Amino acid sequence: MSRNRFVLGFTPALLLALISLPKPAQACGGFFCSASQPVNQAAERIIFSKNEDQTVTAVVQIQYQGPSEEFAWVLPVPGIPDVDVSSNLAFTRLQQASNPQYNFTTVVEGRCKRVRDRGDSSSFGSAPDAAFEGAGGAGGSGGINVLASGSVGPYDFVVIEPDASYEEVGDVVVEWLTEEGYDVVPPGGNPDDISALLGGYLRGGMNLIAFRLTKGNSAGTIRPIRITYESDQPMIPIRPTAVAANDDMGVMVWVLGESRAVPVNYKSLELNQALINWLNGGRNYNQVVVAAANEAGGQGFVAERAGPSSDYDNVVILEFERDDWEALRMSAASLTPSELLDESSWRFGAWDGYSELIERFPRTGFDTRAFIDALGEEVVEPMIATQELLSSRPYVTRLYTTLSAPEMDLDPLFDFNPDLPPVSNIHTARRVIECHRSIYQSEAPSRFHLEDGRVVRVSAGAQWPFLVGGQDAPPANAAVLALTTSGPGTVVQDNSEAIDEALQLHNATVPSAGCGCGVVAPGSHLATWASLALFVLLMRRRRSSGLRGSEG
Repeated sequence: MSRNRFVLGFTPALLLALISLPKPAQACGGFFCSASQPVNQAAERIIFSKNEDQTVTAVVQIQYQGPSEEFAWVLPVPGIPDVDVSSNLAFTRLQQASNPQYNFTTVVEGRCKRVRDRGDSSSFGSAPDAAFEGAGGAGGSGGINVLASGSVGPYDFVVIEPDASYEEVGDVVVEWLTEEGYDVVPPGGNPDDISALLGGYLRGGMNLIAFRLTKGNSAGTIRPIRITYESDQPMIPIRPTAVAANDDMGVMVWVLGESRAVPVNYKSLELNQALINWLNGGRNYNQVVVAAANEAGGQGFVAERAGPSSDYDNVVILEFERDDWEALRMSAASLTPSELLDESSWRFGAWDGYSELIERFPRTGFDTRAFIDALGEEVVEPMIATQELLSSRPYVTRLYTTLSAPEMDLDPLFDFNPDLPPVSNIHTARRVIECHRSIYQSEAPSRFHLEDGRVVRVSAGAQWPFLVGGQDAPPANAAVLALTTSGPGTVVQDNSEAIDEALQLHNATVPSAGCGCGVVAPGSHLATWASLALFVLLMRRRRSSGLRGSEG
């Protein structure tokens, strides 16, 4: 593995999960598990920034459940990375600002029998969250060189390398970590398996960084980690996660750089919009992505949003929150401890790290300056730093996929393609209600004009016609592409014909307004009037022929 192309793993890329782990209820999801109580990791969310100084910054959200004394997170890194703590709130706000949204507008065509308000309205909504971060010093002990160590947020960490004279470097590392209190062998796990996996990265020139919670911190204090290291490209070393991963595990990545990011060794998936349930705001979005990824062999990403980083200004931290922080910092000396605590709680009480901070500052013997310094460093600055990271690069791409264990045999690698267009996360269809004087509006069928030009007809009061995985469902991918660092990419699979055929068959089953006939084309009223005109013309000709015959 190239030293320069390695990046951290989100889930742990390198938090190893072992072959002999118990079944799903006790899966570790990429973490080293407690020997006494397994832990679970759910979603994976990462921010990658390809910096101008040939480094990569990765902010990784950690999902963890279990006793704090059993927490251990270990991953390979190049060199000695800079380490800091980040904020879960930053991820929440970033995801909310970039989630795909599926809305529709409504217009009425023709005139229905009588206006009657039965609650007809447009449906607005967005897809739910798809189920997803140094100090100096050197020394050696038991064949291990400690390159750096320190504490950030709720974590203690060490950066280590094994002595090169050892043949089985993985064995040395596992033994040292275990002796130092890092619970690296999961229930039923085999230390030899961990040794072999870590050994491969170590022999490739990687070091290891290991995290654990400091004493007194619980699972509730788990916070994202931010690390910066030398690297050419962002990459997720996902293979070690495969053994204990949940099926269809969501992986959400924001990649910051000069232009739109692309998965150069995974496929690019363009979703079939007709499979999205527009009636309920696209709540089946994650199901569609799961199906699309499976159709692509489990190795493809959807570009959910791509555009200038200025779109994210004041998203992670708002301008008034910066002003609140500055005002509190400037006025702190004039406030009593009770006033300062009340003010800070009102403004920042829900932010990461605040509750843990309060526990360290009882009102008796309160140190105002120390409290303000700690509030800034541990609570506010991680939010500001994430906002500034987003603004530091001109372009942000959000990518999403789902993966199951058998599909995790290739580490996703990301690069940039300046030739590709931006991608909006806001999708809008146009619903046309087909009125007729013989029916009420609530009884009228409608047709949805999608962004890709396709039309889906829906009977009055009916659900969206296609279910993901249903017998008559069209493919989840409209197209599957292979993208590189230039050009539009290569179409690997084009499902246009299959989608059009499925729509034609379905649309023909939805009757037009005012008649019981099936309709194939969206211009159903024109077809109806044309048929009526032809019928009248034929009747006139027949009547005219009959009159001439009687005259003869």
